[in-house]
This record gives sequence, structure tokens and C-alpha cells, in this order.
Amino acid sequence: MKQLIHLKSTIIPWVTDPIRYSPLARVFLLAAVLFACLALSQTARAANPAPGTLAASAPGGAIDGVLNFSNTPIVCPRPTIITFDAPGAGTGPGQGTLAFAINPEGLITGLYIDPGDASHGFLRTRNGFITTFDAPGSGTGPGQGTQPFAINPEGAIAGRYADASDVFHGFLRTPDGATITFDAPGAGTGPGQGTRAGNINPSKAIAGRYIDASGVSHGFLRAADGTITTFDAPGAGTGPGQGTIVFSVDCLNAAGAIAATSLDASNVFHGVLRATNGTMTTFDAPGAGTGPGQGTLTLGINAAGTTQGEYVDSSDATHGFVRAADGTMTTFDAPGAGTGPGQGTVPENISTPGVVVGNYIDASDVEHGFVRAKHGGITTFDAPGAGTGPGQGTVPACNNPVDTITGYYIDGNDVTHGFLRTPQAAQP
Repeated sequence: MKQLIHLKSTIIPWVTDPIRYSPLARVFLLAAVLFACLALSQTARAANPAPGTLAASAPGGAIDGVLNFSNTPIVCPRPTIITFDAPGAGTGPGQGTLAFAINPEGLITGLYIDPGDASHGFLRTRNGFITTFDAPGSGTGPGQGTQPFAINPEGAIAGRYADASDVFHGFLRTPDGATITFDAPGAGTGPGQGTRAGNINPSKAIAGRYIDASGVSHGFLRAADGTITTFDAPGAGTGPGQGTIVFSVDCLNAAGAIAATSLDASNVFHGVLRATNGTMTTFDAPGAGTGPGQGTLTLGINAAGTTQGEYVDSSDATHGFVRAADGTMTTFDAPGAGTGPGQGTVPENISTPGVVVGNYIDASDVEHGFVRAKHGGITTFDAPGAGTGPGQGTVPACNNPVDTITGYYIDGNDVTHGFLRTPQAAQP
């Protein structure tokens, strides 16, 4: 878009004010315009209006009043959204398809909840083909089953599964479909306890958390050879529900740095960055509340070491933040975000270029998607079919380096469906 604006503001004026330019200069400018217009209009020719029509009348973000010399308007393709459901997904409230992660090749992983409220994994290819799978040992009762959360560039998937006793275990699914299961040392064996894997990097290292027999959370990093290192953030609480939390999808980068969160003895959240050498830094976003359930939650890290997340203020409203590798922090709110308890802005993922996606909850408690560019511009969107009631709407979960976004939406019947948002007009 910046290139198109520059084209309009610096080249087009000669058309209306030719006396300012010599004949030779006009020839060169004419050639420049012809070259730029032909290049920029290639992807939009099929959708163009009749020759000679101003681009302002064309769909898809055309530039006002610009004509190229083939009588074809310059058109910027708009992002497109397609929706999908995994085979076997239930159609009742709380059931359906949840897409969580997309890799650079466009492979998507996530889970679907069947009519019996059990979870199963899926892998969706670029052409829309969906393969479903279950980790060995997965339970088949309500709340049990397989829950993939992350996929690396090669197509290896990490996640967790709940067995028939409601205990969680980690798994790694290799690109050829083989599944390896594992448990972190110290993981509890009671209902709701165990190992919760949720992140994988290009070298197949996996990060997550485990819950011990006392209900306390601890972080872990599993190396590609299966060696598991556990860790606790400084200041993390030691009571049930407290401790060190590593969220899913986006909290482990290629270098092995981990974005984590601690919940202290007063039940206040704090951001944590664990460096590749194991050193941990804690931080709080400006404006973060200090009461129970408030504070700073770190939800992602990219290759440059930039982290993103949310903070809950003293009024229990949520706001987004981006923290650079040098510790500089920027806070932001999506336009339209509500300011009441449980409302606000929730970043979910940060790509290698620094683009953040997430959702915001408006004053009516409806969720909507947003994309925050590296330099701060925010675009909002809704998936087609998304519901407009409380707890319904659009939840982007992950974006890849070329700004293709996946996530899920909840319709008017409280059923969940997956979506894929591409920045190009044509689907891959």
C-alpha cells in the first residue's frame, strides 16, 4: 500500500500539471507509470471493470482516480477468509473445529470436539485435505482425547492428550504420522494433572508446563533427543493453581528461548522470558493490575526475541503489549475493544516479521479478530458466519511469516469452526 500511495503522490501529478515537466521528463515518467501500473494490476485483471473506468469504482481496495495505460485500474486484492470443519466434528454447543497453528508452508493443526465431547487432532494441508488422528492412550470420554497446539516448518506437531483417567501427557507427531508420547519428570498422575505440551520449534524441541501432585505448575523444555529440563520462574507461587505457566502455540522460538508466565503467591501474573542459557527475566507491563487474576501474561515470542501478550488492569480489562528484545515495551488496544471486566484486547501470536494477531472482546462481550502490523497499525475483521452474541465471534490463533492467519469462530449456535485468512485474493 505504501508503494501505491507513493506512486499516486509523486508520479500522477504531471498528468494534471504538465507544464512543470519537460517533454523528455514526461517520456520517462510515462514509461515509469506504464511499468508500475502493469506490474501492480496483474493479480486483479479478472475482476476489473470495463476499460476506462476509474479505479475508485473497482472492488478490492482500488486506488482512487488512477488509470493505467492499458485501461485497467490498479486494484489491491483484499484478504480472503475461508471456513472449514474437520470430519467428525460435533455440531452441538461447545463442539466443532478449533484451528490453532499454521506453519510457513500453510499446514494447519488443531483439534475437533466430537458429538461425545471428546477431542481429536487434525492436520489440514494447503489444498484443504484434512487428516484426523489420535495420540495412543487418548481417552474417549467428555473432556478427554487429543489436543494438538503447535506445528513446526517441517510439519511435526506437538500437543497433549488426556487419558481415560483425565491425566494429561505430552506427544510429538512426526511428519510421517508416527507419534511419541512423554511425561515430564515430577508430573502428577491425578485428574487434571500431568504434562501439557504446546510449542515446537524447527529442531523439534518442545516446551510446555506440567502440573504436579499438589496442583502447582512448572515449565519444561524437551530437547529433540528426548531430554527434559524443568524450570520455575523466580517468584512463582507454590500453591495449587500457582507456579510457572508456558502457554501454547507460540511460546518457543527457533533459538530455544521461551516466553512464560508466573502466577505468584498472591495470584498475580507476571511476564517471564527464559533465555536459551536458562537465565530468566521477569517483567510487568505498565498499567498491569496487582490484584488476584490481574497482571502480565506472556503469550508468544518470535525469532528476534520479541515477546507479546496481554495485561489485565486493576479494572479487570485486558490490553495488549509487545516487548522488544531490549526490554522496550509498547502497549496497545484494538479499536472497538471493550473496557469492562473480561473485555479488551488479547494478542495470540507474533510472526517472524513482528506482526501480531489476536482477538478483542467488545462492550457486548463479542469477539473479533485483529492484525497489528509491526509498526502499530491495526486491522480488524470477522469470519463469515461468526456469531454476534456474548462469547461468540472470531478468534485468530496464529499467523505465519507471510501473514496467513488461522483460528476459529463461534457461530450463533455456539458451535466452533476453523478459518483460514489469506492476504491474497487467490487461495493457495
